[in-house]
Formats: sequence, structure tokens, C-alpha cells
Amino acid sequence: MAFRALRVTRQEKNQSIEFVSLEDTDLMEGDVTVAVDYSTINYKDGLALTGSAPIIRVPVLIPGIDFAGTVESSSHAGFEPGDKVVLNGWGVGEAHHGGYAQRARVKGDWLVKLPGNISTKHAAAIGTAGYTAMLSILGLEHEGVTPDKGDILVTGAAGGVGSVAIAVLAKLGYRVIASTGRPSEEGYLKGLGAAEIFDRNELSGPGRPLGKERWAGAVDAVGSHTLANVISQLKYGGAVSACGLAQGLDLPASVAPFILRGVTLVGIDSVNAPYAKRVAAWNRLASDLDLAKLDAMTSVSKLDDLPVLAGDILAGKVRGRVVIDVNA
Repeated sequence: MAFRALRVTRQEKNQSIEFVSLEDTDLMEGDVTVAVDYSTINYKDGLALTGSAPIIRVPVLIPGIDFAGTVESSSHAGFEPGDKVVLNGWGVGEAHHGGYAQRARVKGDWLVKLPGNISTKHAAAIGTAGYTAMLSILGLEHEGVTPDKGDILVTGAAGGVGSVAIAVLAKLGYRVIASTGRPSEEGYLKGLGAAEIFDRNELSGPGRPLGKERWAGAVDAVGSHTLANVISQLKYGGAVSACGLAQGLDLPASVAPFILRGVTLVGIDSVNAPYAKRVAAWNRLASDLDLAKLDAMTSVSKLDDLPVLAGDILAGKVRGRVVIDVNA
């Protein structure tokens, strides 16, 4: 069966993008074939499509680290035709053909069945960004950061991770402070549930090893100086879930907050998270994410829009979540 896809070809340090018609024989190995309904674009997808970082690790690849759709055929015991599924991570869109196509073939162990109240469109809107936000919140809960402990800071607030994190945290009863460099997004962020807007410039430069105690916890998608400053300003016993690197991979921090305030840095890995943790995150999203707020933060585009969207997301011009309708 012929299907349309976006394909990237890499030659040494150069790469090109083309829209192609492929057959099932062009798909990679796997025990489940999925008719893809929707994909999305995450920061990592932007890096992959622009070649700004070596995300794509094979010469020819269909990118897209997320997809949601319907199982067409399966030799995996856990799935049968008609199942609604979502995929996040596992090297898909990096070394295995991903979601920027109308069909995908993957290992069934990489898939999660969608909870009944989450459609494939909503699953793509959530995507790796929203799933990562939920893993980050689970990390804070594991460290005992409850709503009564104080404010929760969310950095990169207008992005995908930040938007979903704010919506979920607010529904759970936390008082959320949204850190952003886009003051024009104040109405959008408060609509998601943020109580206050915080200028990201107060966190983005070099800071003191130990700052004023401000946050009971934080979800950080930025890294570098921002994460270092967040750590230095955590309250005693606080925790920050680190899940992104928009500002950089470095962490110019001090051990002082760890040994003087007993704070915790929680590392969040969404790519290789074990199956049980994935299912737990998706089940919590089904109960704790207001789908009306998800709709409010979501726009819909098509495969042809991806080359432009890739540059926009790296430039911080994308608000919330963008669903890619691969069949449009």
C-alpha cells in the first residue's frame, strides 16, 4: 500500500528533506503496523529536521518521535487490529522510521494503548512534550512535593512541556509560577492555570550558588544557567524535575543547595522510560489533564508545514502544542 512521508537524507554533515510516496516494503522491522492518524513536533524534532544537532543517526530516515493511530496488523501478543495506540521515544525518529508518515511499523513493546477518553488527536497533542511533563510531575510527587509545600515554577512555560505541566499542576491544586520570555503570552498562560508570570531573564544568567528560597518545586525544560538558578532558589527539601536543554547542556551550579537545603534534582528520561512508567503517565494524563485546556493550547498543521515549523520551534516561536495531521 502506497503512503506519503517526509524523508530526510543525510550525507556527512549535510541533509535534505523531501516528500515521497513509499510502500510497506520501505518500512523498518517491527511486529505491529499502524495506520498513523497524527504526529506532532517537539523541540527534538526541530533539531532533527534542521540538522542543528545529530538527532538522526542513519543515512535515510522518516523523522517524528511521536505518532498516534490505529493498529492495522500485529504479531505482538499485546495488540490487535483496531487498537488505538501512541508511541513516544525509543529512538523512533532518530534511528527508526517515525511519525512523519501515514504508516509506521514498530516493535509492539514500544507502543502504549490509549486510555478510553484520549483520542489519537489528543494523544498527538500531548506527545512527548506532554508525556514528559507528566513524568516530571510524577517525579515531584515522588519527592514529596505536594500543593501545600509552596509555589511550583515551570520554565519554558509557553512551550509544549511547560503548557501541559501548568495545566496539570493547576488542576492538581498547585500554585504555579510560569517563567517565560514572552510577556505577550500572559493571558494564554493564566488561562492554563498559572497564578503569576515570571520573567525568564531573572534566571537565564549566571547566579549565586545559594539564592533566596522561592520554590517548593519546579519543572525545568531549559537547563544551563536557568536550571542552576532554579536549584539555588529551591526551598528546603524542594525538588526540580529536569527534562530539557533549550538553553544548553551545561549545568553551572553549586553543591551548596544540595548539602545545605537537602534539595533534589530529578532527572526525567522520556525516551527509554520503562513500560510501567509510561502507562502510569498516560493514565494520569487521562485523569489529570483538562482536555479543554489541551485543545486551547493546540493548533493543527500538515506534513508540508514541518520544514517551517522546525525553525519556528527552535526559535521559540511555537506556542503550546502543534498536531500534524499526516493525512491532510
